[in-house]
Amino acid sequence: MMGSVSISLGLRGPEIAVSPALPIEALMLGRSPEAAADLLPRIFNLCPVAQATAVRLALGLPLPAHADLEQEIRREHRLKLSVIWPTMLGLPGEPGGDLPEPCDLDGWLSRNPLFARLSDLFGPGEAACNLPAFEPARGIRACACDNSPAARREAHPTLRAVADRWGRGPLWRAMGRLADGTDAPLPVRLPDGTALVPAARGTYALRARAEGGVINAFERTTPTDHLLAQGGVLEKSLFALPADKGRLAPILLAILDPCVPASVTEAADA
Repeated sequence: MMGSVSISLGLRGPEIAVSPALPIEALMLGRSPEAAADLLPRIFNLCPVAQATAVRLALGLPLPAHADLEQEIRREHRLKLSVIWPTMLGLPGEPGGDLPEPCDLDGWLSRNPLFARLSDLFGPGEAACNLPAFEPARGIRACACDNSPAARREAHPTLRAVADRWGRGPLWRAMGRLADGTDAPLPVRLPDGTALVPAARGTYALRARAEGGVINAFERTTPTDHLLAQGGVLEKSLFALPADKGRLAPILLAILDPCVPASVTEAADA
C-alpha cells in the first residue's frame, strides 16, 4: 500500500501525519536490473517515463524506447491547469498558453480565471514558503527543500515578479507549471551513480547498484519526499495559511500535489 498524508486543522495549528510508504527498496533488492526497470514504472504509473528513465539511467541500461519525458511532463501540467484545478474551483477550463511579461501580469490575470481566483483566494504571503530549490548536490537526501516545477523555473522574470508580490504560494506554484511546460532539463547521472530525472512534480533522484546480475543497493528520493519532509514545503505552507482560511487547505494541498493519497480534516478544537 502507498503511503498517505493526513492534515488536521486546529487552534494550535495544522498537524501533519504521514503513513509509511511502500518499501520500494525491499521490492527491488535481489531483482535483475531489467526486472526492476520494468517494475518501477508499473508501481508509479502517474509518471512512468520518469520512473523508467531514472532506474535505467542509474543502472546503466538503455533508456526507454519511444518514451518522451518532456511530453509526459507537459501532459501532467495541462491536466492540472486545464481540468483538475479549474474544476475544483468551479471554473471553466484554462486555455493554456505562455506566461506573460512581468509588465502585463495584472492584465493577464484578468483574462485567466484560474490564476485570478488563486490570486484572490491567497493574499500576499498566505500559504507561501521560501525554501532553497532542489539542487543536484542534495542528491538522495529527503531534506527540506523546494523540489517543484516552480522552483525549477524560479529564475523566470514573471515568476520572480509573482514571488515579489504574493510570495511563493499557490499562485506562484500554479504559474510555475506554465513556465515548466517546455524545454525540460535533461536527465543526468552524477559521478556517484545517482540519476536525476525531471518529472511533473519536481526531480527524482535514484541510485542503484547491481552485482552478479542482481540489484544489491537501491535508494530513491521523490519530490513528495521533499514536500513532506519535516520543515518542508507542505508544513511551512500550511503554517503560513491564516487560521480563518482553513477552508482553503484542500485547495492548497491540490496545488502542492503530493503523489500520495491526502486528506484534510478539522480538529474538534478548531
